[in-house]
Parts: sequence; C-alpha cells; structure tokens
Amino acid sequence: MTEKTQEKTLAELAPPDHECRLCGYVYETKKGDAKANVPPGTLFSELPSGWKCPVCAAKPNQFVSIGATNAPSGFQENLNYGFGVNTLTPNQKNLLIFGGLAVGFVFFLSLYGLG
Repeated sequence: MTEKTQEKTLAELAPPDHECRLCGYVYETKKGDAKANVPPGTLFSELPSGWKCPVCAAKPNQFVSIGATNAPSGFQENLNYGFGVNTLTPNQKNLLIFGGLAVGFVFFLSLYGLG
C-alpha cells in the first residue's frame, strides 16, 4: 500500500462528548455518570440500555455529539514545540490569554496611582 493515512488531530482521536438537546447536560466520556453508576471512560455508545439524562431524564436518542471538549488541538508531533502552550486545552488557552489581559489591564490602571 502506497497510500498515506490521513493524519488526525488529538481532538479527533479523543472520544466525543454528547450534549442533551433538551436541557444542555453534557455527558463526558472521561467522567462517566456517578449518579447512574457509569464508570469513567464509558463511551456514549456503550451506556446501559436504561440510561437517561441525569438532569431531565431524556433518552440517549435526544443527545447530539459535540466532539471532544477537553483535548489539546493540533497534531501529536507538534505538541512539544513552542513554550508549552501546545498541550493546553482550549479552555486553558482562553484562561491564559484573557487572564493575562486582565492582569495587564490592572497593572495599567495601577500606573494612575503613581501620579
């Protein structure tokens, strides 16, 4: 075989999370569902037949896949480059960016106290 396999990002390789269309509850594969005794790591497709949304009791057919929510974006070989921010999840990157902006703004306002 001379065909190259298509490279996938880590977010594409991570198991997808599913969101309830009725109430917005997100089933996260890595957390499972403690209320229904579903252990962490249980894929959505492997949930017990009687499982329902813990918030609104909707059946699994009311859920839609939203992809992996807490996986680093990018390709595996690129995660070691840069200043270490390549391994951060999107939420962690947002916190770093907007937290840095907030700290910079506070320092800027503190300059008014010098005068």
